[in-house]
Amino acid sequence: MTLRAGFIGLGNIGKPLASHLAPAGFETTVFDIANEPVRELVRGGAKAGASPRAVAEASDVIGICVPEDKHVFQVMTGNEGVLAGAGPGSVVAIISTIQPATAIELAGLAADQDVSILDACVTGGAHGAEAGEVTYLLGGDDTALAKARPFLEANSKEIIHAGELGNGAKLKLAINVLTYIQWAAAYEAFKLATASGLPAEVFEEAGISNGQLTEMQRRYLIMHKLPPEARESEAVQSLNRGFMNIAEKDLAWALQLGRENGIALPVAGQVSQMMARIYGVEDEGRR
Repeated sequence: MTLRAGFIGLGNIGKPLASHLAPAGFETTVFDIANEPVRELVRGGAKAGASPRAVAEASDVIGICVPEDKHVFQVMTGNEGVLAGAGPGSVVAIISTIQPATAIELAGLAADQDVSILDACVTGGAHGAEAGEVTYLLGGDDTALAKARPFLEANSKEIIHAGELGNGAKLKLAINVLTYIQWAAAYEAFKLATASGLPAEVFEEAGISNGQLTEMQRRYLIMHKLPPEARESEAVQSLNRGFMNIAEKDLAWALQLGRENGIALPVAGQVSQMMARIYGVEDEGRR
């Protein structure tokens, strides 16, 4: 029997991830509160679900990629939530970056109806999602992973099974600390170089030659090399403001995980207060 795939949350990461499912041969049902990304995926072979419940009723594996833990709970619970429609043996892969406790709490709710939860966080960004080359950082049991694997392999280059449920979220938070600290370093070094009169390309050439400036950092710096009129446009500012809000949330969860485990993350704490600068957000009082 062909695996039926569902996807809820068609934003910057979710839409490109979901776009690979129907072309890979899955009967695919999608939902988002915005109509246009749903219409776009329907044109690519998916079906539109009227609600998270409708997606779950039509799916064996359901991916969820919404901004925050509270949104995951909203999608999962209630009369029109995933758990109201998911059948026994189905698997929910939570792709959002969440707190480990969120995955564990939802697994407790889902267990009553024989539904499995995976925390299946991704790394690789929108460009990786578009290319179908993200890496899944995954926590959960082997049986659930085996059922979800074809779904996950359709839009990824690697699946790293980090162990028990919650470990995928822990791993993603640790990787995010590494990412944002790298971006802060690239931002300050780039600003120092260009403010003192050095050409941006000379800075990049030197950083690349000695291996200190990574490919990820170079992609990040693209936004800071935009002309001021483009960088300060409402379209770019709105996009970057959304990225900033997610980054601040992710670092807040990382700092909380650190506190829960008795360790301090002073650099991550400092970087968490710099996200408006790092993303070039011009809101008054945020710079």
